[in-house]
Amino acid sequence: MTVGLFIPCYVDQFYPKVAIATLELLEKLGVDVVYPFNQTCCGQPMANSGFEHLTQSCNNLFIQNFINLDYIVSPSGSCVLHIKEHLHAEKPHEEPAATHIRNKIYELTEFLTDILKIENLTARFPHRVGMHQSCHGQRGLKLSQMTELVAEPFSKPEKLLRMVEGLELIDLSRQDECCGFGGTFCVAEEAVSAKMGKDRVKDHLDHGAEFITGADMSCLMHLEGILKRQKSNVQVKHIAEILNSHA
Repeated sequence: MTVGLFIPCYVDQFYPKVAIATLELLEKLGVDVVYPFNQTCCGQPMANSGFEHLTQSCNNLFIQNFINLDYIVSPSGSCVLHIKEHLHAEKPHEEPAATHIRNKIYELTEFLTDILKIENLTARFPHRVGMHQSCHGQRGLKLSQMTELVAEPFSKPEKLLRMVEGLELIDLSRQDECCGFGGTFCVAEEAVSAKMGKDRVKDHLDHGAEFITGADMSCLMHLEGILKRQKSNVQVKHIAEILNSHA
């Protein structure tokens, strides 16, 4: 298979190591990866702010970059969900290409568990780790079960983390609580966002986490800012970096 690597703009600008870890991990697993160099923002920030009608140029470019690929994979559940639900072509004859992309784009852990069906990894990370279940991934992409449902629990990210040698996955009191980032929500409602983030951080700290991980670097960026302001030694690390680690 040939996989197009979709790296969200904020990862490209602020956390390039996450992009590199994603690429290395996929290649280690035998995937043929291509990276379209002309990719930019997928348009999610505009759409979240009520301006989805201004995102067509982003859609057009995305289709141009990722057309004719078997799969598209990204280390960001929120951006993947945006493409799955909102990508459409400007011209009717190009809509089949947009439909193909919507059906073939996957968040990284989703791709590893559902498509590659990974059962073991050669990774090592001897630390106590707290897993943050981001809302877009959990409630949109169904990467993990919602605790309010009377249903069999599951978590695709946790399944992969349990394959990592030496990693101790800690239990949290509120395992699927929102961190408060919410994209543009953290700008429009900064006080509420900050308080939610502090509560989320405290849950991890109370249970002895050395690292906080997740499948969305945007949420982790929010938590990282709070940790730094609290002068905490706890670090955030995207799940791709842990699954690719040999520490």
